[in-house]
Order: sequence, then C-alpha cells, then structure tokens
Amino acid sequence: MYSKMALLLLPLILLTLLRIDMPSLDIVSEINLEEVRNATENATRELSTRFDFRGVEASFEWKSPIVTLKAEGDFQLAQMVTMLRGQLSKRNIDAKALTLADPECTGRNWSQKITFKEGIEQPVAKKIVKLIKDAKLKVQAAIQGEQVRVTGKKRDDLQTVMRLVREAELEQSFQFTNFKD
Repeated sequence: MYSKMALLLLPLILLTLLRIDMPSLDIVSEINLEEVRNATENATRELSTRFDFRGVEASFEWKSPIVTLKAEGDFQLAQMVTMLRGQLSKRNIDAKALTLADPECTGRNWSQKITFKEGIEQPVAKKIVKLIKDAKLKVQAAIQGEQVRVTGKKRDDLQTVMRLVREAELEQSFQFTNFKD
C-alpha cells in the first residue's frame, strides 16, 4: 500500500512535525561600560558640588575598564566609593560587579583602583551548575565559555533557576539573556 520510501520517511516527518524546542536561557555577567563611564562622570560632578570636598584634591579617572579614585585621605576615598556606588546603582549596575583594590598611599595622596567583573569564571560557573543540580529541578545546565546555558521543559523551572541564582551569595552580578520559550 505504502512504498518503502514513505515508510522510511514517516518517522522522520513525524519527528520534524512534533519537534518542540525546549525553553532555555543564558546566565551571563556583563557590564555596560558606557554606563560605568557615565556614572563616573556624574560622580565627578557630584564631587565638585560637595561641601566637604571643597579645597581638596580629589578626582575620579575613567580608563576602561578601571576607575581610579584619588584623594588626600583614606576617609575621603571611602566617601568617594560610596558616591560612585550610588551613581552606579542609579544606572542599574550591580555593586557586586565592583572589585576594590587596596588603597595606596604616596606621600599625602591616596589612590584606589576599582575594576569591574565581566564574564563568569569557571569556578563560579561550576557553583551555579551545582546549585541548579542540588535544587533537583528538571533542567539541564551546561557551561559554555563565560556563560551558563540552562534548558528545561517548563518555563516555570527556568524562572525558579533565575530566582535561585539571584538569591545565591556568589559575589557576582548575573543577567539572564536569550530567554526562549
């Protein structure tokens, strides 16, 4: 009745018709460096209007991806870090992305470098995968370079993964991209 060719192709045709892409998302750690530059410029403007910094040599220097703070005292450096964090939070940059170097003293001037973490390092990615597996959700997590790809059958499981990663204390900011349903 049916030819042999049709019988051979029938399973393949059924698979392509019934093929359902599983929902997935990527967990990444990215920083918009333009926003960091803008926050640094805003902090410089705020520094010029602050009464407690009048007559004091203090500055923010932006050299991608490092911000250098310079002041006359370590207490002033701490105030400047607080100012910069405030400006970064206004621009939706997570404070966990900052890495503060130790303050350095040269004569009467103090300086401190601030760098920004981008990309998920291998040990942190392994912690994320372990966290997801320990939650016993019906999802698969795979490390792909500097990101973690999570796939599952249900969208709700992926949203649970997002909540788990946000609540975990991994000392790094994460974003969720390529959410495919």
